[in-house]
Amino acid sequence: MLNIKDLHIRFKTDDGIIPAVKGVNLFLEKGKTLGIVGESGSGKSVTSLAIMQLLAPNAEISEGEISFNGQNLLELPESGIRKIRGKTIAMIFQEPMTSLNPVFTCGFQVAEILKLHEGMSSPEAKAKTLSLFEQVELPDPERIFDAYPHEISGGQKQRVMIAMAISCNPEILIADEPTTALDVTVQKEILHLLQKIQQKTRMGMIFISHDLGVIAEIADEVCVMYRGEVVENGAVKQVFLSPRHPYTQGLIACRPQMHRRVKYLPTVEEFLSETRLHPETENQTTDEAFLARQKSLMKAGVLLSVKSLKTWFPLRSGWFGTQKEYVKAVDSVSFDIYKGETLGLVGESGCGKTTLGRSILRLTEPTGGEIIYNGTDLRTIPARALRQMRKEIQLIFQDPYSSLNPKMKIGQAIMEPLKVHNLHNHDKERKDKTYEWLEKVGLKPEHFHRYPHEFSGGQRQRICIARALALTPSFVICDESVSALDVSVQAQILNLLRQLQEEMGLTLLFISHDLSVIKHISDRVMVMQKGKIVETEYSEHLYKNPGTDYTRQLLAAVPEGIKTDDLHR
Repeated sequence: MLNIKDLHIRFKTDDGIIPAVKGVNLFLEKGKTLGIVGESGSGKSVTSLAIMQLLAPNAEISEGEISFNGQNLLELPESGIRKIRGKTIAMIFQEPMTSLNPVFTCGFQVAEILKLHEGMSSPEAKAKTLSLFEQVELPDPERIFDAYPHEISGGQKQRVMIAMAISCNPEILIADEPTTALDVTVQKEILHLLQKIQQKTRMGMIFISHDLGVIAEIADEVCVMYRGEVVENGAVKQVFLSPRHPYTQGLIACRPQMHRRVKYLPTVEEFLSETRLHPETENQTTDEAFLARQKSLMKAGVLLSVKSLKTWFPLRSGWFGTQKEYVKAVDSVSFDIYKGETLGLVGESGCGKTTLGRSILRLTEPTGGEIIYNGTDLRTIPARALRQMRKEIQLIFQDPYSSLNPKMKIGQAIMEPLKVHNLHNHDKERKDKTYEWLEKVGLKPEHFHRYPHEFSGGQRQRICIARALALTPSFVICDESVSALDVSVQAQILNLLRQLQEEMGLTLLFISHDLSVIKHISDRVMVMQKGKIVETEYSEHLYKNPGTDYTRQLLAAVPEGIKTDDLHR
């Protein structure tokens, strides 16, 4: 169906010509799924956008051919490609919130495609759209037809995007990271839905992801891209069980494993340079070592004790201003965290994980309960004392893009909390300390004078970690702090957090919806559902013997695909 030959794409920038795709060759058969894996900047999305002719104005296809059913798409005029785009070749974009227009209802946006490509009348387009919403298993299609994107969940938005993409029965569907920001249960539903649609229509699918488990679950063939080139391709089993290229070997190895525990994750750089920082024999964590760590943590004593914590949000007012209904985001939650421990917190979006983390810091004011930190109830202390206490308790936010001020150089961003809390005698000392922290998190002193937009996502997350830890806190809340990162960068950040925890004696509350990451980093795991903690257990025990149906459901939804635990490293 689709054959890409010797594709070269380059971008014209102020700094000169930057090659983004270098001689890529790909093919897709009817009814099959081609998985494309690689890190940010590897050329995955640029290649897919070239098929749809949606490249940025400064991009240029300098060489190559994209043949669809024998026709070179690169030779078509704009009017010709518009007839194909969205009708015979459709695309699901990575972020449904930004790819859906916020000022139009979900139903209007799907119906618009049907009117444009199929010539349907408004009543016909509405009937077809409602049918598509049923096909993608959206609850209450009539309500969602009239709903705006902000009024529905992330998983529902992604289903609207899928309905839009399949509305004209395309021959090829390109899915660009369609499940990256979704919970494991929603992700499983979306993957199952795409497979069901594919079996019914026999469409070809290009599935782009940096999650090897997802690719192993859905793809027939896989192509591995690195710095604009295809370094390895073939059948999924062949590539994942017998990877030949060091980059592929590194990608597979640095993903946390559900059935294997190590202290530090291998990184892609180790495989490319053939230098192992943590030899296999020294890196294994035995059951005995795990139990010994638990005993030492219990002896260290409790650092934070949360008792019957409630954070409720008023939903509807009754007569005379009385509140009748509440959203119980955090509902009577109690737990202890030991000094030096990493307590994992998992659950689906909307279960209350982030609200719980913000409530502990009183960034969101709790409705009731106690937050006892080192013997002090954070709920009752005055505002001035709370500000001083925040030096001890820090938060690493989920999104490194929005949590850094774009107008502030990163050196200033790290120095700012040092000034606020009057740490060190003068700015020169604070600057020297900032240089130290930049080096600790793997950056360079010369980065001090650069702005956030000059760094990659992984580097920005390192900056946020440096800013949080420069105050030498005792307790850090990590709110989905690795969820948006490539697996290789994720491995580096997890290793960094573990190393700094050992050096500084940090206590961590690690919030994530990625169960393999939680298994790797946590001593104990709390499972949260609808504002309540439904289970708390040592990580090894929880993953082997989940105690609730909800935990079993979460674990069953983790895409494992081809088992890579026994690969010879």
